[in-house]
Amino acid sequence: MKRIVLDTSVLVAAARSRNGASYQLVSMLPSPLFELALTVPLYTEWQSVLSRAEYLPSGASPELALGFVRYLASVAHLQDVHFLWRPFLKDPDDDMVLECAVAAGCTYIVTHNVRDFRRAASLGVQAIAPSEFVKILRTKP
Repeated sequence: MKRIVLDTSVLVAAARSRNGASYQLVSMLPSPLFELALTVPLYTEWQSVLSRAEYLPSGASPELALGFVRYLASVAHLQDVHFLWRPFLKDPDDDMVLECAVAAGCTYIVTHNVRDFRRAASLGVQAIAPSEFVKILRTKP
């Protein structure tokens, strides 16, 4: 089973639309094909971003968004980070995602901001778009 980190951008896209690979990936959880890795800092970012009014689906409340984030945490592998790679990427929030991926031995960071994670490959983690990850899941048994 592949272990991955979902960047917050994927969760925002899944919350905004039921069409597309982001929603498809989130809808698959829990999955026998992949496992989410999560750290406490990433969890708090998910909470902060997904409960903002501009990211809430029509008619949804911040409480519903927080319930969704708690569900994701319940199906994720909680990872401690003992070594910080900061500063490694341009954005400190991206560094936090990369640290989770490296500490958890993830194969992929699934993100809509692949370019922001280019340097992740030097640490053995590949940044890919949600649509690419869905293709990988379809082609590999």
